[in-house]
Amino acid sequence: MFDGFWDNVFRYPRYFITVLLGVFINTFAPLVPLLKRPITLIALLGLFVGSLVFVTLTLRAMLGLSTI
Repeated sequence: MFDGFWDNVFRYPRYFITVLLGVFINTFAPLVPLLKRPITLIALLGLFVGSLVFVTLTLRAMLGLSTI
């Protein structure tokens, strides 16, 4: 009844990594042509850094970690 149980359980991490890589590749593949021009590269980097700062400040304020 449980002949291939552990083999099946150990397949799930590999499946998860494969799905995660597929999502990242399909998300960032359309952005690759935009990175060839310096203007759009700077704009995308600014958008990424701004989003990261926004999320960081929002989470700090929500969790009460520090006052700004």
